[in-house]
Amino acid sequence: MRPFPWSPTVKSANILLLTITLAACGGERTRSAACGIAQLAGPAIVQQQLDDSRQWVTAVPRGLPADLPARVVGQAQGRATLTPGEEQLAVRYTGEGFPADPRVGFGLLVVDDTSQRIVGILIYDAVAPRERAELGYVTSGERSIPLFGVRVSWVDVNNPRCPLLGDSTPPSGP
Repeated sequence: MRPFPWSPTVKSANILLLTITLAACGGERTRSAACGIAQLAGPAIVQQQLDDSRQWVTAVPRGLPADLPARVVGQAQGRATLTPGEEQLAVRYTGEGFPADPRVGFGLLVVDDTSQRIVGILIYDAVAPRERAELGYVTSGERSIPLFGVRVSWVDVNNPRCPLLGDSTPPSGP
């Protein structure tokens, strides 16, 4: 017998999910519930593009900047330092939340399919897709994960009020 949709077990799970979402997004506008949902939905939509081989980036794009915004999905913002090679792209991730389990983790170089602008890198703490063209790897500490590339309609995925990859301008240095 299926539980009633608002049985104590289901209701508790729904309340817990709502509480977690609101707690993660409370306060200022960029931490609103809408932004919390956007931070979860955006990466899911980007990842779905891997199901369409026409959206894959199969070669290291030209004109890569040395520094890009990066985010471990569901975690805080980080940065990615890129070192393009002839065959593969080496990316060093600086930030928190890098996948620790050696059986999971992959990165996606996100390219806007309209402007062909390289937007940034999303890192997933999930099983890497199979039979996809690897562009290189993402490293944090001594751990490396595969890097794939995907084209997306960035305006359809990113909410400017709560940007998926934060401030896309490189940090100013001394």
